[in-house]
Amino acid sequence: MLGFVSDKPMATTTVAQDSSSSTNSAVIAEKSQLQRFKDSFKRAHGTEKDDHAIEEQGFGSELSMAQKKLKQNIKTRHLTMISLGTGIGTGLLVATGKALHYGGPGGLFIGFLSSSTMLYCVVQACCELGVAYSGLPGNYNVYPTFLVDRGFGFAVSLVYGLQWSIVLPLELVTASMTIKYWTDTVNPDVFVAIFYVFIIGIHFFGSRGYAEAEFVFNSMKVILMAGFVIMGIALNSGASNQGYIGARYWRDPGSFAGPHHIDAFKGLCSVWVQSAFAYGGSEFIALTAAEQANPGESVPRATKRWVYRVVFVFLLPILLVCFLVPFDSDKLLDSPSNPSSHASPFVLAAEFHGVKFIPHIINFIILTSVISVGNSAMYSAPRILLSLAENGLCPKSFTYVDREGRPLVTMIVVCIFGLISFAAASENQESIFTWLSAIAGLSQLFTWTAISLSHVRFRSAMKKQGRSLGELGYKAKTGSIGSYYAIFFNIVVLVAQFWVAISPIGNGGKLNAEKFFQNYLAFPCLCLFYFGYKIYNRETKIIIPADKIDLQCHRQIFDEEIIKEEKLERKNRMKSASFTKRLFDFWC
Repeated sequence: MLGFVSDKPMATTTVAQDSSSSTNSAVIAEKSQLQRFKDSFKRAHGTEKDDHAIEEQGFGSELSMAQKKLKQNIKTRHLTMISLGTGIGTGLLVATGKALHYGGPGGLFIGFLSSSTMLYCVVQACCELGVAYSGLPGNYNVYPTFLVDRGFGFAVSLVYGLQWSIVLPLELVTASMTIKYWTDTVNPDVFVAIFYVFIIGIHFFGSRGYAEAEFVFNSMKVILMAGFVIMGIALNSGASNQGYIGARYWRDPGSFAGPHHIDAFKGLCSVWVQSAFAYGGSEFIALTAAEQANPGESVPRATKRWVYRVVFVFLLPILLVCFLVPFDSDKLLDSPSNPSSHASPFVLAAEFHGVKFIPHIINFIILTSVISVGNSAMYSAPRILLSLAENGLCPKSFTYVDREGRPLVTMIVVCIFGLISFAAASENQESIFTWLSAIAGLSQLFTWTAISLSHVRFRSAMKKQGRSLGELGYKAKTGSIGSYYAIFFNIVVLVAQFWVAISPIGNGGKLNAEKFFQNYLAFPCLCLFYFGYKIYNRETKIIIPADKIDLQCHRQIFDEEIIKEEKLERKNRMKSASFTKRLFDFWC
């Protein structure tokens, strides 16, 4: 009995102690988790000295530790889906409505097709430079600074950083416009606030949160484009409530917008800028391939897949839109009707031909696509600003990277730009969209011109300094001629856009200051940055002479004989491979 009595308190005491111990452990664990969360925002170890390196060495610092601290949690499945879905966003799904309205079906398709030929040359040039300078911090943002002129590189890089900084507010404004398809009674800023907080919240989880979100978003985009192509072919072939459509809308209201040839050409000029906006970021695929272990194999495969992506993700869906949506529809973006009735041409393609429920599904996926591009911008823009800072082109405080790999200072800068999106509640919502998309489109043209010009100067320096092209791990299939073509094409587009800016479409050819800056604001920004740099640094030279270009620093020099042996080995390997493998190798 005594044993029973004496055992009871002991058991109770033990349980109490265990309970107290577990409670304390939980409190400590909770505190440690909170502390770890707080500590994650502290500067990553080893990046403090980068500020001194950047300040002392400027461009080309070998100590680019900050970039190395960015954690790479992106897996193969993420990369595959991101590469497929990149570019399927506002430029393709929404802004094509404006391009169709001003250019007509002929202008829309010709504009995108001609832009893709130019962009192929840019991608080839980017591949060659990307392989040659695969270890260079900043990648193609930095090429002009040592191949063309540091002032030119500074100006183009800042405009490029500005472009990506405004993509976030642009996408949020577009998201609020997309929701108007369902309701226009709720203040658009309500939706902007929800999406703004959602996107920023994702990036507190670093690259892992970004990758998982993009995997889901891009999967939906790829399904949308595949489904739209199937639906579009079926509708045009006779499944529509209007029967067989064919080229009906190319005859009435016509192939090109505007009553005169001059108006039709102006429409084509406006399409070129919209296509640059839609194709923006296509050069990323070249850099990804260039960083692989064997660029001789990875780059040709990447360029082939890029061509397929342009054909099946951009040109084919756009061609179907041209067959299914008349350019004089009052529901297209920028048409004179009530903006609340405007919708994506991909939604209208289904709605106009009696398809039930599908327009709502398409609009929902477009909404997620727009948010996806905003999410990508929130990931890319801070890192682009970081790379510029690493090369001395932005304030050194921008190199701050925390222990979770987040570039906090540049993230805050992009978040501040994101506040522009709260102008969505304005009556001039579509005008704000035009301002932002024009800046993004022209900025992209400057970047492509800079890449092409850098390639021309690189080839010129190689020739002038007696270096063999056999030193290159990859040679652009279009050569320097392709880069000259890309430069010429982009200059023509910039001149044409200037003409449209001073003599806007639908304004009787009269100059309108608001329309001018709305269409051409990026160019004054470029000039301001360029001349500001020249004046501040008291530089007078316009271009670096070909014999003075440094072809040693950061460049990876390949052994020509080894490259030949690898090509021969691969050729012999393919000869003995199965038919299906050879077929796959040829096409992919």
